[in-house]
Amino acid sequence: MPRSQRTTKSVAKRIDLNYFKRPHPLRRLRFILSIAALALAVVWLAGFGLARNSFVYTAGKVSPAHAVVSRKCFACHIERAGKFRETAIDRGCLSCHDGPIHHANQIFTPKCGSCHVEHRGQIRLAAAATESCTQCHADLETAGTPTTFYRHITGFGAGHPEFAVLRSGEPDPGTIKLNHFVHLKAGLKGPHGEPVQLDCEDCHRANQANQQWAYAIGPDAPPGETPKLPAAVTASLSPYRIKPPTMVGARAYMGPILYARQCAACHPLQFDKRFTESVPHDTPEIVHAYLVKKFSDYIAAHPAELREPISTVALPAKPVPVSPRVYSPPEQWVNAKVADAEALLWGKTCKQCHTMLAAQAAPAAQPSLPALPKVAESKITARWFPHAMFDHNQHRLVTCESCHVRARTSQNTADVLVPSVHVCAECHHTGSAGAESRCFECHIYHDWRNEKEVTSRFPLADIVGGAKRPGDEENSSGGAK
Repeated sequence: MPRSQRTTKSVAKRIDLNYFKRPHPLRRLRFILSIAALALAVVWLAGFGLARNSFVYTAGKVSPAHAVVSRKCFACHIERAGKFRETAIDRGCLSCHDGPIHHANQIFTPKCGSCHVEHRGQIRLAAAATESCTQCHADLETAGTPTTFYRHITGFGAGHPEFAVLRSGEPDPGTIKLNHFVHLKAGLKGPHGEPVQLDCEDCHRANQANQQWAYAIGPDAPPGETPKLPAAVTASLSPYRIKPPTMVGARAYMGPILYARQCAACHPLQFDKRFTESVPHDTPEIVHAYLVKKFSDYIAAHPAELREPISTVALPAKPVPVSPRVYSPPEQWVNAKVADAEALLWGKTCKQCHTMLAAQAAPAAQPSLPALPKVAESKITARWFPHAMFDHNQHRLVTCESCHVRARTSQNTADVLVPSVHVCAECHHTGSAGAESRCFECHIYHDWRNEKEVTSRFPLADIVGGAKRPGDEENSSGGAK
């Protein structure tokens, strides 16, 4: 038919209206696959339901800390009326963990899941978002007594105030007189008169450091604080089962300054030319008793020294006869020498580093004891940031002066030499090239001093799926078959 004579009606008559009614292999396969996929989905869901496994409903993989209960939703999502809650409630968390309150006067307590968000894969649950903290600390309010903390913190860097110890302007409360500049200058006189060059690590080291101290003397000057295991125990342990000292949490802070460990070699406590040893670095009462004992033993072995020549100045033309001083009884000689030694110690040697307080009368229980001075409490600060965490081990990449920038030039004991917030922000900032700068890196929310013991409510069989362990049959039958 010529194209000019075609009409819509004539073209429609050529369409086979029964085309889709006739069987076709491809259409049959498509129908079978659709029904099979639906049936398979139903069977798959039914299988999880019969096995009481709710893994199919999870929002994602759990963190490594909860991997053992990844298929046991009931461990966190409390079941009510045969159904799981969509979100984990605090009661589920507190059944295994005790989260002590942050502060007694806080007006808001966040839910566990709002800070520790699960089902996000390989993450640290303690790595809470900054917003979890700033929801309160951006405009801090407290119940009852007013807060002593900074009220407006929106993050680290530009949103963080200067550290409180520097912001207050208060001096170092320590009473030990120390000049960093003098101790770190070149050519300092060493223990044997030779010039030495001290470095920060000669006095400041983390706890449990293993290396020997360069200027230590005495039995109370160990190389470190690491406890030593018995040889029989260490011989049976693989070296890979003993944690390296650099991974021990106790090394986070610098160890205490001990006279015998950091000072004794250069600052001996000699008291008389008759003796090479020093007095003990202890209280004036202990030092006094040591001197009495030392001089008493000496004069008992050298009684001739009870006759002591008296030094006089004689004119050349008129020589003056010298009459020796005779001490009788020997206690007079002991008391005189003890008094001379204590005048040297209290007035110069000890005073060089310590603040000496006025002498006080002898206690009633010891009337024979002379009036002895008091040594002011040293008050060396062990931790400058009591509300934050810091780990020197994690900062070994940089030199001490990189953070403690004024240490080599400080000549005043009252100088507070901790780094400022701006020094920390040089590394800890947002961006791919910055170190972690969220709040949890330095601060914790829970006051773990108030942690309570928790008794678990889950038998091991429920956690691991009821799998039998080797030996269960023997134990249940009363012994091996």
